[in-house]
Amino acid sequence: MNKKLMTGILAGTMVLGMTMLAQADEGAHIYVLTASEDHGWTGSVATFAKGKVEEVNEEGKYSAELITSASAAEQITTIEDIISKGEDNIAIVVQPLDDTVQSAIQGIVDAEIPYVAFDRIISGLESTAVSNVKGDNSGIGAAAAAYFVDLGMKPGDKVYVYEGDTSSVTSLRDQGFTDYLTGEAEFDGDTIADDAKWSEEDLDAITYSGAMNWSRSDTKSSFESLMGDSANTDIKWFYAEDDELGMGILEALAGGGIDDDTKAAFFGNAPVITGCGGLGEFYDVLKGESYQDVAEQLGGIMSVTYSPSMICTAIQDMVDYLDGEEVEQDHVIACEIVTSENVDNYEAFN
Repeated sequence: MNKKLMTGILAGTMVLGMTMLAQADEGAHIYVLTASEDHGWTGSVATFAKGKVEEVNEEGKYSAELITSASAAEQITTIEDIISKGEDNIAIVVQPLDDTVQSAIQGIVDAEIPYVAFDRIISGLESTAVSNVKGDNSGIGAAAAAYFVDLGMKPGDKVYVYEGDTSSVTSLRDQGFTDYLTGEAEFDGDTIADDAKWSEEDLDAITYSGAMNWSRSDTKSSFESLMGDSANTDIKWFYAEDDELGMGILEALAGGGIDDDTKAAFFGNAPVITGCGGLGEFYDVLKGESYQDVAEQLGGIMSVTYSPSMICTAIQDMVDYLDGEEVEQDHVIACEIVTSENVDNYEAFN
């Protein structure tokens, strides 16, 4: 075979290979794995994912499929089943339900399947993902602290923090709050003024609830117990790390579990409550449509954005990766403060 013919065959083979690769990419199937579609933040992730999956399928370049799981164990089984099929040209977008899913995600890595992790990022596996998409958990804490400071909170003022759980999400939301107060973190491009900074000793004035398990009812019971001691009615600053927890406080204040004298003493300090997430019920309070008997006696109330719609960004990151585009591996979505003044600009979830 002469050299010219051999060169032509090799060139043709390279073009064919590149064409087949492009065709393979175009036909990729994306598995999207989330919690079951239910109420609340976690369940709403699936609702938004469903819409984005439909969009991908309508565009036709790739196919996508949503698979929900009611538990981490079920999600692990789902991942193992996908891997065991040995399918070519697949990709995965996964919202790990808890840290026990780590071994299954390692299986994805070992099978050389590209994946995007959403919300709960498994420690130690960050570098193996195409993209790690998450809200700015530290920023949520910084936003709450900045809001309090803007409303007059001084170093050493009593603060009560209602925590979500024992995961890294809560740790980051705790850390962002204190880092802003000590001047180590900023929010929206600004840091705390030097004369308003908290010392390590000042931070001792912050009380942490422990895990509320993201539960409104647990928070309501906890707040009622807290107000059972009249000495706690002078706590002005309440940082709830989720809108559900914030609603627990509001329900307690609207209900009969706290006596009227205690409520009067509490409201006399014009207390301030912050939430996070975008829960429709909490946004209704900001809009002036519910709990106004309580809200009107507060010194301030707001939420910080952390929308379940971020799953759409995670799915889009995978689409962009399959398109051959550069994708940000540490993809943190900035948070914003939502108040009665701008709440109509934000989409809520139920």
